[in-house]
Amino acid sequence: MRGKRSKQYRKLMEKFSFSFDFRQPYQVLLDAAIIQDSARCKMRLGAMLEGTLHGEIKPMITQCCIRHLYTAPATTDDEKRAKEGWIDVAKAAERRRCGHHELEQPLSALECLMSVVDPRGSGSNKHRYVVATQDLEVRRKMREVAGVPLVYINRSVMILEPMAEKTEKVREADEKGKIRAGLKGGRPASSSALKRKRDDDHHDEDVGLDGDGDMPDRARAIVAAEKKTGGAAGGGGRGRAEPAAKKQRKVKGEKGPNPLSMKKTKMTKEQQQQQQQHKSSATREVEDERSTVRKAAKTDPQAAGKAVDAVAAADGDAGDGLTEGPRKRKRKRKPTTGGQSGDGDGGGGEGAVAGASVEVVAKS
Repeated sequence: MRGKRSKQYRKLMEKFSFSFDFRQPYQVLLDAAIIQDSARCKMRLGAMLEGTLHGEIKPMITQCCIRHLYTAPATTDDEKRAKEGWIDVAKAAERRRCGHHELEQPLSALECLMSVVDPRGSGSNKHRYVVATQDLEVRRKMREVAGVPLVYINRSVMILEPMAEKTEKVREADEKGKIRAGLKGGRPASSSALKRKRDDDHHDEDVGLDGDGDMPDRARAIVAAEKKTGGAAGGGGRGRAEPAAKKQRKVKGEKGPNPLSMKKTKMTKEQQQQQQQHKSSATREVEDERSTVRKAAKTDPQAAGKAVDAVAAADGDAGDGLTEGPRKRKRKRKPTTGGQSGDGDGGGGEGAVAGASVEVVAKS
């Protein structure tokens, strides 16, 4: 079977399933002619029907149709062997009682199949049969019954007929009724839903707000707590809290462009000059402070150390708090030479202090 035709058949059977409640396994009524043609074309009838209908099938044959196979003429040996094959295929199918076995002569395929599919002449396929027949008159008559899928063989190809006109009208009317019922506020509840709702109401009454039912202690305590909370909040009998008021949505203004995707505004010449002046003034101040520190280091090393700490603290404040505090001064070490006197040591210490302070100033 080609892919396009197979897809059409699958969609067609889905329509029958949704609109007329067809379910697997599909009940397929066979007549004598389609069994004979499938044997002549060397087709496996059951497998071909399952592939065409896209699901499991239950082949069925009426008593009149199987009598047609038994009474078929067979003179040659080949015809007799073919007739045995037809009867074996018919025996593999389920026997559908039509009630015509008491008659001396079987009814025609048209009369027998019509009495099975639509016995009361209501124009509906009550038992959801799929009819597989080669008789043109049977197919024409079955198109007048709503919801009957028709299958036949054409040149060793199994064909599933599209929906008949009457079937399409019934399906469209059903769809319109569903839409109309939905617009009016929903379909009426089914009897099972109503029964389930009544059972729930009776259960609530038995369990009760009075707590007389056979409830465990914990459940009784929960019901009592719900009653208290409901009474405190002024709620109903079940103690349900009132739903919170809906939050009002904020009215948002017009959305502007993404600032990250925009070009940066170019500075004017005046702004550039002001920025350069600001930078030059800041550098001048730093140079002035450093020059004062150098002069102080030459005269007084301790004053130079204090000035260095002040400069470091100022730099830390200017750096937006990146530095935690003033820098620590290096420890002064006494010279290790032992040949010098106390005065010499003192002089050496002063020289070392002056040298260390000059190094600190240079590094800063």
